[in-house]
Amino acid sequence: MTQTPRGDGPAHRRVVPRSLAFAAGCVAVICALPHLGVLLAALGGNLETVTQLATTVLPAYAGATLALIVLVGLGTLVLGAVTAWLVTACDFPGRRWLEPALVLPLAFPGYVLAYAYTHLLDHPGIVQTSLRDLTGWGPRDYWFPEIRSLGGAALMLTLVLYPYVYLLARSAFVLQGQGPYHVARSLGRGPWSAFATAALPMARPAVAAGVLLVSMEVIADFGTVAFFGVQTFATGIYTAWFTLADRAAAAQLALGLLAFALLLALLERGSRGEATYASRARHVEARARLRGWKAALATVACGLPVLLGVAVPVLTLAVMAAGSEQDLTSRRYVGFLTNTVTLATIAAIVTVAAALLLGTLARVAPGRASGAALSIGRLGYAVPGGVIAVGLLVPFAAFDNGLDRLMEARFGIDTGLLVTGSIWLLVAAYMIRFLAAAIGAYEGGLATVTRNTDSAARVLGRGVWGTVRDVHVPTLVPSLMTAALIVFVDVAKELPATLIMRPFNYDTLAVQAYRLASDERLQGAAVPSLVIVAVGLIPVLILCRRIGRTR
Repeated sequence: MTQTPRGDGPAHRRVVPRSLAFAAGCVAVICALPHLGVLLAALGGNLETVTQLATTVLPAYAGATLALIVLVGLGTLVLGAVTAWLVTACDFPGRRWLEPALVLPLAFPGYVLAYAYTHLLDHPGIVQTSLRDLTGWGPRDYWFPEIRSLGGAALMLTLVLYPYVYLLARSAFVLQGQGPYHVARSLGRGPWSAFATAALPMARPAVAAGVLLVSMEVIADFGTVAFFGVQTFATGIYTAWFTLADRAAAAQLALGLLAFALLLALLERGSRGEATYASRARHVEARARLRGWKAALATVACGLPVLLGVAVPVLTLAVMAAGSEQDLTSRRYVGFLTNTVTLATIAAIVTVAAALLLGTLARVAPGRASGAALSIGRLGYAVPGGVIAVGLLVPFAAFDNGLDRLMEARFGIDTGLLVTGSIWLLVAAYMIRFLAAAIGAYEGGLATVTRNTDSAARVLGRGVWGTVRDVHVPTLVPSLMTAALIVFVDVAKELPATLIMRPFNYDTLAVQAYRLASDERLQGAAVPSLVIVAVGLIPVLILCRRIGRTR
């Protein structure tokens, strides 16, 4: 009787190299450190500062954070779902280029849009200055919406985050086809009523997952809310850490934000697990051809997010940069660019390697331990960068200080800070934050490699590492390259963890842009902002190309 090797059998578990189990275990431990660090630091500190904050600014932090989540969630829901339905089910002028172009705002950090629109809409900005020149009004003669407000921050975040909902809703609408919509129309429903009662409910799991992803990005945002002066938990953590110099209070605030982030992550995973409403087969159907004012309205509805989220910010930043005194070829800016590229490159390599280790362990030794390690690795995408920074700095600062005291007492040697404030601890924070994207790419790329293929490699004498080298990696190259590119871009524009954890005098383009904007030197901030956007456009353009192939 021929026995077929099984990837999940006991015999297969015995051939797992110890080096693989050890390396993957180390990755899981590192990913779990911020959560444990925040918890221990929060429980170990006194409650004096937090008690004081609870009676002063903590309610404002909670209220502003929740208000942002609601406003941005509703905005991205409407913008993402409606545009996804229009480009999927309707044909109108400009649809072919608007369908991929609607993804482009993903390349923009929210704080970059904040700089551009503040330059345009603030009191000394171009719009209000022109209005006063044309009408002769004084500052108190008219009302103009305040861009530096909670509403302004919500608008900026909506414009850069709606593609999350758009991409997931578009995929759901493509899969379900237009059958349910046409059935609702045949029963007397109008176009929008049929969309709201038939098409949208069937895509609800995908849309809900997109909104929850948006919510996690909102609570993680620091640059936008800090620049607009909106007091959220993210800015509160930074204030407690730097202004109040109270690490325990920062950890306690971070613990509250971490709990909320993990709740959102569980909801997002649950909504994806329920995503069974849409048909699994893709339906290729003729789109409804819109004419007249309906076609014009659809073009405006899909074109406006691209105009406000891409064209206006880029043109504004370009004009601002042209009038600034910042020189990208100067030694300082070469240093900023070098630091950014170095950090992003190292982080991309480390993150992809970590995903390969966790994914391989789960592949060759499926079980509770490997599944738990993979789940811990995925948690980082739900944790704000500021929380990860606090969770890593608190325990490693204690380690460095303890080691320094020991070495000084025993040998008279001052070791200083060996880990805290190092590039490698910052890279570890990046790896934890963006590992989920690399794990997703690994699982998607390896979906085409069956267990039988692994068994055939073992029959031919390949061990686990040989199978990974000769079978898995060649198949995974495109997926891993895409994951590395996504991590590279995310690190290039990441702000809160970089601000808190960067080594002394080691600034990146994102830090330089934030510093100039904080000093109200917006024209100078436009230069590094444009470079960040240019880097971010690379993976987004690749994604746009893939979308163009699925029209």
